[in-house]
Amino acid sequence: MAGPVHYEVYIRKTAPAPWTLQMATEDRALAFEAAEELLADDRAAAVRVTKETLDPDSMEFNSVTVLTRGAPEVVRKRVVPDDQAGPRCSNPHDLYVPMARETIARALEDWLNRNGVTAFELLHRPDLADALDASGVELQHAIQKVAIPESQAVGQPVHDLVRHYQRLTDKTIERLVSAGRRGQFPTLENHSLADLAHRLIGQTDRSFIMGGIICGELKGIRGGRARLDRLMDLAERAPMNGAAHAMVMVAIEQLLCELLAARTNLADVLGPSLDQGASMAAVVRMVAPREVAAMTQNDPRLVLQIPAVDGPAARLGERMATGQFPLLAAALARMVVRELMSPRRLRPNDATGEIGILRALATILTATAGRLLTLDEVQSAFNERSKGLVTADFVAAYADSCPTVLAEAEALTRLCENVTGLANKRSAARWLSACVGSLRFETEMRSPSLDLTPAQKLGVLATLVRSVKASSLMERDEIDIAGTIGTVAGSVEAEARIVIQVARAAAPLPQKLSVLLRMAAGETAPLGPAADRAKAEAIKLFRAPDSRAVFSAAPETLTPLKGLMKAAGLAA
Repeated sequence: MAGPVHYEVYIRKTAPAPWTLQMATEDRALAFEAAEELLADDRAAAVRVTKETLDPDSMEFNSVTVLTRGAPEVVRKRVVPDDQAGPRCSNPHDLYVPMARETIARALEDWLNRNGVTAFELLHRPDLADALDASGVELQHAIQKVAIPESQAVGQPVHDLVRHYQRLTDKTIERLVSAGRRGQFPTLENHSLADLAHRLIGQTDRSFIMGGIICGELKGIRGGRARLDRLMDLAERAPMNGAAHAMVMVAIEQLLCELLAARTNLADVLGPSLDQGASMAAVVRMVAPREVAAMTQNDPRLVLQIPAVDGPAARLGERMATGQFPLLAAALARMVVRELMSPRRLRPNDATGEIGILRALATILTATAGRLLTLDEVQSAFNERSKGLVTADFVAAYADSCPTVLAEAEALTRLCENVTGLANKRSAARWLSACVGSLRFETEMRSPSLDLTPAQKLGVLATLVRSVKASSLMERDEIDIAGTIGTVAGSVEAEARIVIQVARAAAPLPQKLSVLLRMAAGETAPLGPAADRAKAEAIKLFRAPDSRAVFSAAPETLTPLKGLMKAAGLAA
């Protein structure tokens, strides 16, 4: 439909039939009348009218049902595919896969946080399994948290799933406790980690046993920083290469993925003084050290935005720089993307700093595209983050520190440059357009209280227009904003009579023409009334008989002006 609001009429010819579009119209009464008529003539078992409203930002229609008549919809029983029927985990080994560990971490989040451990440790430490089994209620609640949504997904009764997972939990705990009693998890006080890894090669439960050995070394260690430091010590004691090396590093990497997934642990590792944006930048420095080094070498200002990492975080970063722990690097990169897509502010008390850190993250993550993340993932994350930068609350906080309306316009221009996404660009352009089109902006630029001469004001406005054109706004928005600024510049020039003063100044003709042509070309004044008057005055000077005599006597003086004449549209 042509308008922003229209109505669509849907029908179901029989009760179990799907909805089909019958007609669309911008007349609400006509849509209602057509729906009632279709139902009365028995041409449909049910009718529905929806109101479709066009969102100017996303250019998508929002649908709202305004009328429903006729037979109710038939609720169809969900058909579960054969490959999804039954419990998702059927034996203890299934609980050790990454997806199952993520589910355990969510179901037992409070218990794991109180004990300062991860799901990987719970599955590899007999003492933790005994403690959880003794808690009783928490374990039962966790099983119910898993069984209820899974029942809806696989179509199996909740009680059957609860009993199944209770038996599976008992088997897993018994297996883990029995392994501990048999001494399958030796400590490293009297053993070498490399020797133990070599002995385990070829055993069926080598991953389970190595995980128990690694997790046992974390017993009694609290805090993310101390635990990461201990894991880095274990990595240094691992075999140099081969299957034994991979066995140790895989166990350490799985632990690291779960350890650094928790925000409390990440804050402890990187330092509690870092805000959300600085923490994300520090994580990016760890996972992409080569890209960070290259970017900071090209743009030294990025060093101020990306904090250095020290201690165990620096040790981890050195290992990832050599290509170790690729799954951890990818997991941390995805975590940064999730945080960018969340509504949390990167720098809650510094809107200007938030744009700076966001630009730094965008530069580096774009450089890593293809290795850790796809370019689409990076762009989607920053498009989503940009939605928060054009809200009224953020723009108010961002412009609050601006001492003048001109400073506010310059800040909003930087906002237009740094947001991504068509809808976000349009929203930012509306904020800038409202600012430069306000009476406050024109009054300030025309007021002598601003500590700038009229010529300086024209130069500042010309720079502002060039910044707007570099912001990649929609053509219509760019033309409107540039036109508004040009009109204000025309008022400033008209009051100060700059063009007339230059034309009448006792200065050499080439100098006067150079000043006027720069204004006409948009270099020292925005395109608009001021530039047009400068162009007209320059044409008068060129046509004056005295000017022809000057150029005839010294034709070399015309050479420097040819480029400006071309830019001002006075020469081909």
